[in-house]
Amino acid sequence: LDLAKAAKTKCKVLVSSIFVNPAQFAAHEDFGSYPREQEEDLRKLEAEGVDMVFLPTKDQMYPEGYDTYVESEVGLNRNEGAVRPHFFKGVATICTKLFNIIQPDCVFFGQKDAQQCVVIEHLVRDLNMDIEVCIVPTHREPDGLAMSSRNKYLEADERPKAVIISKALRAAKDMIENNQTKKGADIQGKMKECLESEKAVEVQYTQVLHRNSLMPLDDFSDQKEVLLAIAGVLGKTRLIDNMIAKVP
Repeated sequence: LDLAKAAKTKCKVLVSSIFVNPAQFAAHEDFGSYPREQEEDLRKLEAEGVDMVFLPTKDQMYPEGYDTYVESEVGLNRNEGAVRPHFFKGVATICTKLFNIIQPDCVFFGQKDAQQCVVIEHLVRDLNMDIEVCIVPTHREPDGLAMSSRNKYLEADERPKAVIISKALRAAKDMIENNQTKKGADIQGKMKECLESEKAVEVQYTQVLHRNSLMPLDDFSDQKEVLLAIAGVLGKTRLIDNMIAKVP
């Protein structure tokens, strides 16, 4: 809903799409169980003033014989692109299709999926799409946990433990913005130190990334800002989060 609210401040006509994209999921992932609350989503979007909702089916987006995909090299084979090697291709493909169908002037995506946002920014730039990409800040629970559909998977005893990810990011962000270091290894060390205090979280990666290329940074003294990213698994739930830190 934050995306709709942001769009309403900039656009006269709002179109939202609801589509759980199978091309973003590997065979072992949670496509079948991914939370779907279409009626509730439609009610909330209407309340926010969304004018139209595009609800394609899988067969409409990927008909029999479909064999055309879009792929960007940004983020490929590292971080999210390494853990989920199929994911960015699925994102780039479905966004290209949606952009061609709807023909938007502006598109809105959440900072929660920061690496995905960078892929979309490169897609629009490199394929000369006349579209403005707008990134909306991450909406967080009062304790700092980034809001996500997958949070519903968390068991009651896991929910408080999940906050450690945002705490680790905040500690790293504060370390940078208080000018304590400009070395990637120091920041990764701080994030790992925080995460180790919650043994239930299986860490997949912690990283300090270039904001626009998603390349890991060993030294960021020449950067104005960096992207801090963490991914991990708590119980059966995969959690990702990120924060942007300003470099003094």
